[in-house]
Amino acid sequence: MIKFEPLLKQLIWGSESWEISGVKDNETIVSEGEYKGKSLNELVHELKAELVGQENYERFGDEFPLLIKFIDAHQDLSIQVHPTDEIAHRQGKTRGKTEMWYALECEPGAQLYNGLKQQITPEQYKQMVENDTITDALARYEVSEGDVFFIPAGRIHAIGAGCRVAEIQQTSDVTYRIYDYKRKDKNGNYRELHTELAAESIDYTVLPNYRTEYERTQNEGVQVASCPYFTTAVYDLTEPMTLDYTELDSFVILIAVKGEGTIKAAGQENTFKMGDTILLPASTAEVKIEGTVKFLETFV
Repeated sequence: MIKFEPLLKQLIWGSESWEISGVKDNETIVSEGEYKGKSLNELVHELKAELVGQENYERFGDEFPLLIKFIDAHQDLSIQVHPTDEIAHRQGKTRGKTEMWYALECEPGAQLYNGLKQQITPEQYKQMVENDTITDALARYEVSEGDVFFIPAGRIHAIGAGCRVAEIQQTSDVTYRIYDYKRKDKNGNYRELHTELAAESIDYTVLPNYRTEYERTQNEGVQVASCPYFTTAVYDLTEPMTLDYTELDSFVILIAVKGEGTIKAAGQENTFKMGDTILLPASTAEVKIEGTVKFLETFV
């Protein structure tokens, strides 16, 4: 079990805690134990497949493939989009970004945008950005604890004021800002918009529902996301459970989102409470968790 010192970031709209990050110049550092003081990517370079799994190491090399955050929005975030890997490469970027949100306890009435609710063309999109009506084309959702939203690359989205979420995403910091409510930064300047890059990146498909619907059951894993970049399940435990990873060729990240318990693996035992994020190396065979605790399990 490996824990890291979070990277805390204060932003114009609120704050982020980067729990596990291999993003260049923003790598998290091991906080305790045998590898204390090492960066995440140093750890990948040293342990290779033992840490991330053979297929993952062949695919990603010395860069850890996932970025885990907690986000606390005091104001609305900008309307934004991320490119696919293919489009990112064409635009001179390393990779795109697919992500997901799991809602923590939010302020009453908190809302977010996810996806288009009406068909628009790239030309209409640019006109709506110009005349401040782009949000009229977006699907808006009131958010409460336990809600899940999957955000494939290309889907327009934005977290609203009062939302608190755990975010799981590709290791990428490529974000194209579409609209920012005419806000100014501390120097009195409007923040840069990426209208053209975003227009090329947007998936203009309209779907009937962008919220991930899942059965909220106790004491078993419920899968809420599965894509080439990560698979995620929600566990709501009220009794002890042993998770068997002997057949899984991947690291596993466990993110506690409510409650408290204990976690045992490879001869170690730690408390496991809301806000804790733990990286289990691919060599981990099984994990025992006790207590009343809700957590996310994600791997590649």
